[in-house]
Amino acid sequence: MKQDKSQAAFSAARKVIPGGVNSPVRAFKSVGIDPVVIDHAKGAHITDIDGNHYIDFVSSWGPLILGHANDDILKAIQEAADKGTSFGAPTQIETEMAQLIVDMVPSVDKVRMVNSGTEATMSALRLARGYTKRDLIVKFAGNYHGHADSFLIKAGSGAITLGLPDSPGVTAATAQDTLLADYNDLDSVERLFKDHGKDIAAIIVEPVAGNMGVVPPNKGFLEGLRKITTAYGALLIFDEVITGFRLAKGGAQEYFNVMPDLTTLGKIIGGGLPVGAYGGREDIMDALAPDGPVYQAGTLSGNPLAMAAGLAMLKTLNETPGFYEEMDRKAAKLEAGLKNNLEKTNTPGLINRVGSLMTMFFTEKDAVKSFDDAMASDTEKYANYFRKSIESGIYLAPSQFEAMFASWAHTDEDLDKCIEASYCAMKEMQG
Repeated sequence: MKQDKSQAAFSAARKVIPGGVNSPVRAFKSVGIDPVVIDHAKGAHITDIDGNHYIDFVSSWGPLILGHANDDILKAIQEAADKGTSFGAPTQIETEMAQLIVDMVPSVDKVRMVNSGTEATMSALRLARGYTKRDLIVKFAGNYHGHADSFLIKAGSGAITLGLPDSPGVTAATAQDTLLADYNDLDSVERLFKDHGKDIAAIIVEPVAGNMGVVPPNKGFLEGLRKITTAYGALLIFDEVITGFRLAKGGAQEYFNVMPDLTTLGKIIGGGLPVGAYGGREDIMDALAPDGPVYQAGTLSGNPLAMAAGLAMLKTLNETPGFYEEMDRKAAKLEAGLKNNLEKTNTPGLINRVGSLMTMFFTEKDAVKSFDDAMASDTEKYANYFRKSIESGIYLAPSQFEAMFASWAHTDEDLDKCIEASYCAMKEMQG
Protein backbone atom coordinates (compact mmCIF):
# COMPACT_ATOMS: atom_id res chain seq x y z
CA MET A 1 0.00 0.00 0.00
CA LYS A 2 1.58 3.28 -1.13
CA GLN A 3 1.44 6.08 1.43
CA ASP A 4 4.01 8.56 0.17
CA LYS A 5 1.54 11.38 -0.51
CA SER A 6 -0.43 10.79 2.71
CA GLN A 7 2.76 10.83 4.78
CA ALA A 8 3.94 14.05 3.14
CA ALA A 9 0.52 15.65 3.61
CA PHE A 10 0.44 14.64 7.28
CA SER A 11 3.91 16.07 7.85
CA ALA A 12 2.79 19.36 6.30
CA ALA A 13 -0.37 19.37 8.42
CA ARG A 14 1.60 18.90 11.64
CA LYS A 15 3.40 22.18 11.01
CA VAL A 16 0.18 24.22 11.09
CA ILE A 17 -2.42 22.04 12.89
CA PRO A 18 -1.87 20.64 16.42
CA GLY A 19 -0.99 16.99 15.97
CA GLY A 20 -1.73 17.38 12.28
CA VAL A 21 -5.44 16.73 12.78
CA ASN A 22 -8.58 18.62 13.79
CA SER A 23 -9.88 15.77 15.97
CA PRO A 24 -7.42 13.62 17.95
CA VAL A 25 -8.37 10.04 17.01
CA ARG A 26 -7.75 10.85 13.34
CA ALA A 27 -4.02 10.94 14.06
CA PHE A 28 -3.94 7.08 14.22
CA LYS A 29 -1.60 7.28 17.24
CA SER A 30 -3.15 4.26 18.97
CA VAL A 31 -2.69 2.04 15.91
CA GLY A 32 0.94 2.99 15.35
CA ILE A 33 0.91 4.37 11.80
CA ASP A 34 0.42 7.71 10.11
CA PRO A 35 -3.13 8.45 8.96
CA VAL A 36 -4.24 8.08 5.38
CA VAL A 37 -5.40 11.37 3.87
CA ILE A 38 -8.71 11.08 2.03
CA ASP A 39 -9.27 12.49 -1.45
CA HIS A 40 -12.82 11.42 -2.34
CA ALA A 41 -15.55 8.89 -1.63
CA LYS A 42 -18.74 7.43 -3.08
CA GLY A 43 -21.17 4.96 -1.57
CA ALA A 44 -19.33 2.61 0.77
CA HIS A 45 -15.91 3.31 -0.76
CA ILE A 46 -13.23 5.91 -0.05
CA THR A 47 -10.00 6.73 -1.87
CA ASP A 48 -6.92 8.38 -0.38
CA ILE A 49 -4.56 10.81 -2.09
CA ASP A 50 -2.18 7.95 -2.95
CA GLY A 51 -4.97 6.25 -4.91
CA ASN A 52 -5.58 3.47 -2.39
CA HIS A 53 -9.21 2.30 -2.27
CA TYR A 54 -11.00 1.16 0.89
CA ILE A 55 -14.36 -0.23 1.93
CA ASP A 56 -15.42 2.20 4.65
CA PHE A 57 -16.88 1.04 7.97
CA VAL A 58 -16.33 4.38 9.76
CA SER A 59 -18.93 6.32 7.75
CA SER A 60 -17.58 9.65 9.04
CA TRP A 61 -18.14 8.23 12.55
CA GLY A 62 -21.75 7.31 11.87
CA PRO A 63 -23.72 9.96 9.99
CA LEU A 64 -23.32 8.52 6.50
CA ILE A 65 -25.91 5.80 6.93
CA LEU A 66 -26.76 6.14 3.22
CA GLY A 67 -23.10 6.12 2.19
CA HIS A 68 -20.81 8.84 0.87
CA ALA A 69 -21.94 11.46 -1.63
CA ASN A 70 -25.53 10.25 -1.78
CA ASP A 71 -27.13 11.70 -4.92
CA ASP A 72 -30.31 12.94 -3.22
CA ILE A 73 -28.33 14.65 -0.47
CA LEU A 74 -25.90 16.27 -2.90
CA LYS A 75 -28.82 17.57 -4.95
CA ALA A 76 -30.48 19.03 -1.83
CA ILE A 77 -27.23 20.76 -0.79
CA GLN A 78 -26.71 22.24 -4.25
CA GLU A 79 -30.26 23.56 -4.46
CA ALA A 80 -29.93 25.13 -1.01
CA ALA A 81 -26.51 26.62 -1.83
CA ASP A 82 -27.91 28.27 -4.94
CA LYS A 83 -30.17 30.32 -2.64
CA GLY A 84 -27.41 31.28 -0.20
CA THR A 85 -25.23 29.53 2.35
CA SER A 86 -26.18 31.31 5.59
CA PHE A 87 -28.63 34.00 6.65
CA GLY A 88 -28.59 34.20 10.45
CA ALA A 89 -32.35 34.56 10.13
CA PRO A 90 -35.36 32.19 10.11
CA THR A 91 -35.99 29.94 7.13
CA GLN A 92 -38.89 27.60 6.40
CA ILE A 93 -36.61 24.59 6.05
CA GLU A 94 -35.73 24.85 9.76
CA THR A 95 -39.37 24.38 10.64
CA GLU A 96 -39.76 21.51 8.17
CA MET A 97 -36.72 19.79 9.66
CA ALA A 98 -37.93 20.35 13.22
CA GLN A 99 -41.38 19.00 12.38
CA LEU A 100 -39.92 15.82 10.90
CA ILE A 101 -37.77 15.25 13.99
CA VAL A 102 -40.79 15.80 16.25
CA ASP A 103 -42.80 13.35 14.14
CA MET A 104 -40.08 10.68 14.24
CA VAL A 105 -38.68 10.89 17.80
CA PRO A 106 -41.33 9.81 20.35
CA SER A 107 -40.30 11.98 23.33
CA VAL A 108 -39.61 15.22 21.44
CA ASP A 109 -42.28 17.95 21.40
CA LYS A 110 -39.94 20.78 20.40
CA VAL A 111 -36.37 20.85 19.11
CA ARG A 112 -33.58 23.45 18.91
CA MET A 113 -30.95 23.20 16.17
CA VAL A 114 -27.25 23.68 16.95
CA ASN A 115 -23.99 22.94 15.12
CA SER A 116 -22.46 19.85 16.72
CA GLY A 117 -23.12 17.00 19.10
CA THR A 118 -20.96 18.68 21.73
CA GLU A 119 -23.02 21.85 21.47
CA ALA A 120 -26.21 19.81 21.77
CA THR A 121 -25.16 17.98 24.93
CA MET A 122 -23.65 21.10 26.50
CA SER A 123 -26.85 23.03 25.85
CA ALA A 124 -29.06 20.22 27.13
CA LEU A 125 -27.16 20.23 30.43
CA ARG A 126 -27.58 23.98 30.81
CA LEU A 127 -31.29 23.63 30.07
CA ALA A 128 -31.65 20.78 32.59
CA ARG A 129 -29.95 22.84 35.27
CA GLY A 130 -31.98 25.92 34.47
CA TYR A 131 -35.26 24.02 34.41
CA THR A 132 -34.69 22.06 37.65
CA LYS A 133 -32.73 24.83 39.42
CA ARG A 134 -30.18 22.20 40.47
CA ASP A 135 -26.44 22.01 39.76
CA LEU A 136 -25.28 18.39 39.70
CA ILE A 137 -25.16 16.07 36.69
CA VAL A 138 -24.67 12.29 36.65
CA LYS A 139 -22.69 10.78 33.78
CA PHE A 140 -21.26 7.32 33.25
CA ALA A 141 -17.61 6.29 33.04
CA GLY A 142 -16.76 5.60 29.42
CA ASN A 143 -19.71 7.51 27.98
CA TYR A 144 -18.58 10.34 25.71
CA HIS A 145 -20.80 13.38 25.25
CA GLY A 146 -18.43 15.73 23.48
CA HIS A 147 -15.61 17.88 24.76
CA ALA A 148 -17.43 20.39 26.97
CA ASP A 149 -15.81 20.71 30.40
CA SER A 150 -18.59 18.92 32.28
CA PHE A 151 -18.08 15.76 30.23
CA LEU A 152 -14.31 15.29 30.29
CA ILE A 153 -14.33 13.21 33.43
CA LYS A 154 -13.67 9.55 32.58
CA ALA A 155 -14.81 10.26 29.04
CA GLY A 156 -14.90 7.64 26.34
CA SER A 157 -13.85 7.64 22.69
CA GLY A 158 -10.76 9.67 21.84
CA ALA A 159 -9.98 10.45 25.47
CA ILE A 160 -9.48 6.81 26.42
CA THR A 161 -7.94 5.96 23.05
CA LEU A 162 -5.17 8.47 23.75
CA GLY A 163 -4.94 7.58 27.44
CA LEU A 164 -6.33 10.97 28.53
CA PRO A 165 -9.51 10.23 30.52
CA ASP A 166 -9.27 13.58 32.28
CA SER A 167 -8.31 16.78 30.52
CA PRO A 168 -6.13 19.61 31.81
CA GLY A 169 -8.10 22.81 31.56
CA VAL A 170 -11.17 21.40 33.29
CA THR A 171 -11.42 23.20 36.62
CA ALA A 172 -11.88 21.42 39.92
CA ALA A 173 -15.11 23.37 40.47
CA THR A 174 -16.54 22.13 37.17
CA ALA A 175 -15.49 18.55 37.89
CA GLN A 176 -17.23 18.68 41.27
CA ASP A 177 -20.57 19.29 39.54
CA THR A 178 -20.30 16.02 37.61
CA LEU A 179 -20.98 12.78 39.48
CA LEU A 180 -19.70 9.50 38.03
CA ALA A 181 -21.68 6.28 37.91
CA ASP A 182 -20.92 2.93 36.30
CA TYR A 183 -22.68 2.05 33.06
CA ASN A 184 -25.07 -0.90 33.45
CA ASP A 185 -24.86 -0.62 37.27
CA LEU A 186 -28.08 0.78 38.73
CA ASP A 187 -26.76 0.40 42.28
CA SER A 188 -24.04 2.97 41.57
CA VAL A 189 -26.73 5.39 40.36
CA GLU A 190 -28.98 4.80 43.34
CA ARG A 191 -26.12 5.49 45.74
CA LEU A 192 -25.46 8.87 44.12
CA PHE A 193 -29.11 9.84 44.33
CA LYS A 194 -29.37 8.68 47.92
CA ASP A 195 -26.53 11.06 48.83
CA HIS A 196 -27.19 13.96 46.40
CA GLY A 197 -30.68 13.46 44.96
CA LYS A 198 -32.08 16.87 45.86
CA ASP A 199 -29.20 18.56 44.01
CA ILE A 200 -29.08 16.40 40.86
CA ALA A 201 -30.51 18.08 37.78
CA ALA A 202 -30.17 15.20 35.34
CA ILE A 203 -28.62 11.95 34.26
CA ILE A 204 -27.05 11.98 30.80
CA VAL A 205 -26.42 8.61 29.20
CA GLU A 206 -25.65 7.00 25.87
CA PRO A 207 -28.58 4.56 25.70
CA VAL A 208 -26.21 2.29 23.81
CA ALA A 209 -22.64 3.12 24.75
CA GLY A 210 -20.73 3.77 21.56
CA ASN A 211 -17.57 5.44 22.77
CA MET A 212 -15.96 2.68 24.81
CA GLY A 213 -16.79 0.39 21.96
CA VAL A 214 -20.41 -0.65 21.51
CA VAL A 215 -21.84 -1.74 24.86
CA PRO A 216 -25.60 -2.38 24.96
CA PRO A 217 -27.66 -1.61 28.06
CA ASN A 218 -28.46 -4.52 30.33
CA LYS A 219 -32.10 -5.48 30.51
CA GLY A 220 -33.83 -3.06 32.87
CA PHE A 221 -30.94 -0.55 33.00
CA LEU A 222 -32.59 2.24 31.00
CA GLU A 223 -35.93 1.54 32.66
CA GLY A 224 -34.18 1.84 36.02
CA LEU A 225 -32.71 5.22 35.11
CA ARG A 226 -36.17 6.42 34.11
CA LYS A 227 -37.60 5.26 37.44
CA ILE A 228 -34.84 6.85 39.54
CA THR A 229 -34.94 10.24 37.83
CA THR A 230 -38.72 10.38 38.05
CA ALA A 231 -38.65 9.56 41.76
CA TYR A 232 -36.16 12.35 42.51
CA GLY A 233 -37.54 14.99 40.16
CA ALA A 234 -34.41 14.92 37.97
CA LEU A 235 -34.37 14.80 34.17
CA LEU A 236 -33.23 11.89 32.02
CA ILE A 237 -31.18 12.91 28.97
CA PHE A 238 -30.51 10.41 26.19
CA ASP A 239 -27.43 11.27 24.16
CA GLU A 240 -28.56 9.90 20.80
CA VAL A 241 -25.86 11.57 18.73
CA ILE A 242 -24.85 8.07 17.57
CA THR A 243 -28.06 6.05 18.04
CA GLY A 244 -30.54 8.67 16.83
CA PHE A 245 -32.19 7.56 13.56
CA ARG A 246 -29.67 4.71 13.27
CA LEU A 247 -31.29 2.03 15.43
CA ALA A 248 -34.84 2.94 14.45
CA LYS A 249 -36.79 5.88 13.06
CA GLY A 250 -37.23 7.10 16.62
CA GLY A 251 -33.74 6.16 17.78
CA ALA A 252 -32.80 4.11 20.85
CA GLN A 253 -35.81 5.40 22.79
CA GLU A 254 -38.10 3.75 20.26
CA TYR A 255 -35.86 0.68 20.01
CA PHE A 256 -35.91 0.11 23.79
CA ASN A 257 -39.27 1.82 24.49
CA VAL A 258 -37.89 4.09 27.22
CA MET A 259 -38.72 7.78 26.98
CA PRO A 260 -36.24 10.43 28.19
CA ASP A 261 -37.09 14.03 29.07
CA LEU A 262 -34.45 15.47 26.72
CA THR A 263 -32.69 14.01 23.69
CA THR A 264 -29.50 15.18 22.01
CA LEU A 265 -29.00 14.50 18.31
CA GLY A 266 -26.30 14.97 15.71
CA LYS A 267 -24.43 13.27 12.89
CA ILE A 268 -27.20 11.73 10.78
CA ILE A 269 -29.48 14.77 10.90
CA GLY A 270 -26.86 16.75 8.97
CA GLY A 271 -26.44 14.21 6.21
CA GLY A 272 -22.66 14.64 6.57
CA LEU A 273 -22.64 18.38 7.30
CA PRO A 274 -21.92 19.86 10.76
CA VAL A 275 -25.11 19.86 12.82
CA GLY A 276 -26.64 18.98 16.16
CA ALA A 277 -29.96 19.35 17.94
CA TYR A 278 -31.59 18.85 21.29
CA GLY A 279 -35.25 18.47 22.06
CA GLY A 280 -37.75 17.15 24.53
CA ARG A 281 -40.88 17.88 26.51
CA GLU A 282 -42.60 21.14 25.64
CA ASP A 283 -42.53 22.54 29.18
CA ILE A 284 -38.77 21.97 29.41
CA MET A 285 -37.95 23.35 25.95
CA ASP A 286 -40.06 26.44 26.64
CA ALA A 287 -37.53 27.40 29.32
CA LEU A 288 -35.14 28.37 26.48
CA ALA A 289 -34.72 31.98 25.38
CA PRO A 290 -36.51 33.84 23.92
CA ASP A 291 -39.51 32.20 25.67
CA GLY A 292 -37.67 31.42 28.89
CA PRO A 293 -34.63 32.40 30.96
CA VAL A 294 -32.10 29.77 29.78
CA TYR A 295 -29.86 31.33 27.14
CA GLN A 296 -28.37 29.52 24.15
CA ALA A 297 -27.66 30.91 20.70
CA GLY A 298 -25.70 30.28 17.51
CA THR A 299 -25.25 32.27 14.31
CA LEU A 300 -25.08 29.15 12.15
CA SER A 301 -27.73 27.15 14.01
CA GLY A 302 -30.28 25.87 11.52
CA ASN A 303 -27.85 26.52 8.64
CA PRO A 304 -29.80 26.01 5.39
CA LEU A 305 -27.21 23.69 3.83
CA ALA A 306 -27.18 21.39 6.87
CA MET A 307 -30.97 21.49 7.10
CA ALA A 308 -31.35 20.59 3.43
CA ALA A 309 -28.90 17.69 3.71
CA GLY A 310 -30.46 16.42 6.93
CA LEU A 311 -33.97 16.70 5.60
CA ALA A 312 -33.07 14.66 2.52
CA MET A 313 -31.44 12.07 4.78
CA LEU A 314 -34.32 11.77 7.25
CA LYS A 315 -36.95 11.62 4.51
CA THR A 316 -35.13 8.68 2.96
CA LEU A 317 -34.92 6.84 6.29
CA ASN A 318 -38.55 7.61 7.09
CA GLU A 319 -39.99 6.71 3.72
CA THR A 320 -37.97 3.68 2.58
CA PRO A 321 -39.93 0.48 3.33
CA GLY A 322 -37.95 -2.05 5.35
CA PHE A 323 -34.97 0.27 5.75
CA TYR A 324 -34.02 -0.75 9.27
CA GLU A 325 -34.72 -4.44 8.67
CA GLU A 326 -32.28 -4.40 5.74
CA MET A 327 -29.68 -2.50 7.78
CA ASP A 328 -30.00 -5.13 10.52
CA ARG A 329 -29.62 -7.94 7.97
CA LYS A 330 -26.38 -6.49 6.64
CA ALA A 331 -24.97 -5.92 10.11
CA ALA A 332 -25.99 -9.41 11.25
CA LYS A 333 -24.22 -10.93 8.23
CA LEU A 334 -21.05 -9.00 9.05
CA GLU A 335 -21.27 -9.95 12.73
CA ALA A 336 -21.71 -13.65 11.92
CA GLY A 337 -18.74 -13.62 9.56
CA LEU A 338 -16.45 -11.89 12.05
CA LYS A 339 -17.53 -14.22 14.87
CA ASN A 340 -16.79 -17.21 12.66
CA ASN A 341 -13.34 -15.79 11.96
CA LEU A 342 -12.61 -15.46 15.67
CA GLU A 343 -13.59 -19.08 16.20
CA LYS A 344 -11.75 -20.49 13.16
CA THR A 345 -8.51 -18.70 14.03
CA ASN A 346 -8.85 -19.31 17.78
CA THR A 347 -8.53 -15.56 18.38
CA PRO A 348 -9.75 -14.40 21.82
CA GLY A 349 -12.51 -11.88 21.20
CA LEU A 350 -16.19 -11.14 21.01
CA ILE A 351 -18.58 -8.86 19.17
CA ASN A 352 -21.17 -6.53 20.64
CA ARG A 353 -23.84 -5.45 18.16
CA VAL A 354 -27.01 -3.39 18.39
CA GLY A 355 -28.67 -2.83 15.01
CA SER A 356 -26.09 -1.51 12.55
CA LEU A 357 -23.59 -0.61 15.31
CA MET A 358 -20.94 -3.10 16.40
CA THR A 359 -17.51 -3.46 17.95
CA MET A 360 -15.17 -6.44 17.89
CA PHE A 361 -13.29 -6.53 21.19
CA PHE A 362 -10.02 -8.43 21.40
CA THR A 363 -10.48 -9.74 24.91
CA GLU A 364 -10.32 -12.88 27.03
CA LYS A 365 -13.56 -11.89 28.76
CA ASP A 366 -16.84 -13.68 28.10
CA ALA A 367 -18.75 -10.40 27.85
CA VAL A 368 -18.16 -6.65 27.65
CA LYS A 369 -20.87 -4.94 29.67
CA SER A 370 -19.01 -2.11 31.41
CA PHE A 371 -16.21 0.43 31.13
CA ASP A 372 -13.86 -1.86 33.06
CA ASP A 373 -14.70 -4.77 30.76
CA ALA A 374 -13.91 -2.64 27.71
CA MET A 375 -10.63 -1.42 29.24
CA ALA A 376 -9.47 -5.02 29.59
CA SER A 377 -9.31 -5.33 25.78
CA ASP A 378 -6.00 -5.98 24.04
CA THR A 379 -5.36 -2.65 22.30
CA GLU A 380 -2.05 -3.80 20.82
CA LYS A 381 -3.82 -6.69 19.13
CA TYR A 382 -6.45 -4.33 17.78
CA ALA A 383 -3.73 -2.03 16.43
CA ASN A 384 -2.13 -4.99 14.64
CA TYR A 385 -5.52 -6.04 13.26
CA PHE A 386 -6.22 -2.48 12.10
CA ARG A 387 -2.93 -2.25 10.23
CA LYS A 388 -3.49 -5.55 8.44
CA SER A 389 -7.07 -4.57 7.62
CA ILE A 390 -6.23 -1.21 6.10
CA GLU A 391 -3.49 -2.83 4.02
CA SER A 392 -6.23 -5.13 2.67
CA GLY A 393 -8.49 -2.20 1.78
CA ILE A 394 -10.77 -2.28 4.83
CA TYR A 395 -11.09 1.08 6.59
CA LEU A 396 -11.94 0.66 10.28
CA ALA A 397 -11.98 3.08 13.20
CA PRO A 398 -8.38 3.64 14.39
CA SER A 399 -9.31 2.73 17.96
CA GLN A 400 -10.50 -0.35 19.82
CA PHE A 401 -13.01 1.87 21.60
CA GLU A 402 -15.12 2.91 18.62
CA ALA A 403 -17.87 1.37 16.52
CA MET A 404 -18.10 -0.19 13.11
CA PHE A 405 -20.98 1.33 11.13
CA ALA A 406 -22.81 -0.62 8.46
CA SER A 407 -24.38 1.58 5.80
CA TRP A 408 -27.16 1.28 3.25
CA ALA A 409 -24.47 1.57 0.56
CA HIS A 410 -22.60 -1.58 1.65
CA THR A 411 -23.27 -4.44 -0.73
CA ASP A 412 -23.11 -8.12 0.14
CA GLU A 413 -19.91 -8.22 -1.90
CA ASP A 414 -18.45 -5.46 0.33
CA LEU A 415 -19.38 -7.44 3.44
CA ASP A 416 -17.89 -10.64 2.02
CA LYS A 417 -14.63 -8.84 1.24
CA CYS A 418 -14.49 -7.45 4.78
CA ILE A 419 -15.08 -10.89 6.29
CA GLU A 420 -12.42 -12.45 4.05
CA ALA A 421 -9.89 -9.71 4.85
CA SER A 422 -10.67 -10.07 8.55
CA TYR A 423 -9.98 -13.79 8.43
CA CYS A 424 -6.64 -13.24 6.67
CA ALA A 425 -5.68 -10.58 9.25
CA MET A 426 -6.49 -12.84 12.18
CA LYS A 427 -4.69 -15.78 10.59
CA GLU A 428 -1.55 -13.68 10.12
CA MET A 429 -1.77 -12.44 13.68
CA GLN A 430 -1.90 -16.00 14.96
CA GLY A 431 1.06 -16.95 12.77
